[in-house]
Amino acid sequence: MTQLFALTEDHLAIRDMAREFAADKLAPHAVEWDEKKHFPVDVMREAAALGMGGVYVRDDVGGSGLSRLDAALIFEALATGCPTVSAFISIHNMASWMIDTYGNEAQRQTYLPKLTTMEWIASYCLTEPGAGSDAAALKTRARRDGDVYVLDGAKQFISGAGTSDVYVVMVRTGDDGAAGVSTLIVDKDTPGLSFGANEKKMGWNAQPTRTVIFENCRVPVINRLGDEGIGFKIAMAGLDGGRLNIAACSLGGASAALDKSLDYMKERKAFGKRIADFQALQFRLADMATELEAARTFLWRAASALDAKTPDATQLCAMAKRFGTDAGFDIANEALQLHGGYGYLADYGIEKIVRDLRVHQILEGTNEIMRVIIARALIGRGQGSGL
Repeated sequence: MTQLFALTEDHLAIRDMAREFAADKLAPHAVEWDEKKHFPVDVMREAAALGMGGVYVRDDVGGSGLSRLDAALIFEALATGCPTVSAFISIHNMASWMIDTYGNEAQRQTYLPKLTTMEWIASYCLTEPGAGSDAAALKTRARRDGDVYVLDGAKQFISGAGTSDVYVVMVRTGDDGAAGVSTLIVDKDTPGLSFGANEKKMGWNAQPTRTVIFENCRVPVINRLGDEGIGFKIAMAGLDGGRLNIAACSLGGASAALDKSLDYMKERKAFGKRIADFQALQFRLADMATELEAARTFLWRAASALDAKTPDATQLCAMAKRFGTDAGFDIANEALQLHGGYGYLADYGIEKIVRDLRVHQILEGTNEIMRVIIARALIGRGQGSGL
């Protein structure tokens, strides 16, 4: 259990590699990408060349075969350069992991060699206009017609939509409820697949977000992941890791915001001295650093639990997501305040971090839903601690 509190040399090497990539390839361009709504696929492919396109995909198809703790270190490090790009790479990894874990050998060999290099980009399609937090109520219908499914419906808020080559889609093949959901791989060029306009968003502007529309969209039955009826299980299993990743992205953004604040406060003077010399502001820095470290340590514990497949892993992932994304946003928002009016200007990069991190409290399951998951686990177990 010591790995929860002390990283190995391999962990440090992985983290440092990702952090160097973020500093060299992401941070210098993050504000411009946000302003221009540029999706840097070419740069993400450079990250994939370093093994970040299939972090926990098996190595026989080009994956890195790393752990969830490794992934948490990677996505936090990448997010110090740009939370938006790091978050998209994490979504791509989640979709690829679903194919690796639940796909048959033909599916793995067809898709994963190109997904791990990010020659192909993947999107994850669960949320619908009328089914967000209540994901089991999804309505996108897949009707069996011989050796194909005919899809009708729409998925909303889909990252990468319109650019991505592969869509891992949760559809209804059976009755209402979770047991009627299945998972299909839909290729971009499938007839009947179309996309809405790129949404105008508060943050996450360096990745496109569109509605994915299915109109008499014919998908081969051989593109189904696993059996009919296990799609909701696949979706929830993917989200355990996705929640860790998005928490990691929040902590990376918060870490960058804290570093920017430290640099700024050592230079900025008011009332005849550096603002870093005011004890009231020092205390705020101390609290920010403490919250960041607490959230990071919790994230590592949850990631280790998911790696070990412990019975409480889902609960811990929900806790880490709730705590990490709340802490990350609060730290970034505090950093903006410490910058005063300059924090509100785009050139300093702080307001972008605040805008980017805000959505982390909503996606991969809202933080209210995280509390539902945690509370159900507590009540079902009948006790309030892990002791």
